[in-house]
Order: sequence, then structure tokens, then C-alpha cells
Amino acid sequence: MMGVRIACLLAMVLITPYSWYTWLLGAAAIFLPYVAVVSANVGNEARRNRREDPGPALPPPVHPAETAPRVIRVEETPHTTAPDSSHPGGPPRPGEAA
Repeated sequence: MMGVRIACLLAMVLITPYSWYTWLLGAAAIFLPYVAVVSANVGNEARRNRREDPGPALPPPVHPAETAPRVIRVEETPHTTAPDSSHPGGPPRPGEAA
């Protein structure tokens, strides 16, 4: 773009008779550096500011609660007593008469 600016400056000075294109070449020589700098900066930001999503590359997290659930189980055992003399086999079973 700077080569185009130099060409515009030379053409503006060297081409005679001066007319509307002199103003056009002068405006191009003035605004081309601005356009070159802005386009260079926008191009760098677009490449640098890309969003990266690491989600698909990583396995899903495994929480300890999902691998081994913590369940407390309470089981009742029958209460045993010493056999008394009236019942030789121990305490009466449910549904039996004493």
C-alpha cells in the first residue's frame, strides 16, 4: 500500500494539467496509510482472538459420588435370648402359639 501511496504522490505532482484527478490522487495519498494500518491491525486481532473450546478434547469429569454411591444400609438381626425351660427350641416363632 505504501508503494501505491508513492505512486499517487508522484502522479499528483507530475501529471498536468491539474484537474479533479489531482484531488483524488492527493486524497488517496493521504488516506492510504490509515487504511493500511487499520487493515493490518484488524487482521492480527481476528487471528489472535479466536475462541478455543477445550470441551470436546477433554473427557467429561467423573465425580466420586457418581462412581461409588454412598448408601448406608441398616439391617436388623433377630434378637436372640437364652432358651428358657418351657420352650426347648428358643423363643417362639412368629405365628406360633406360646
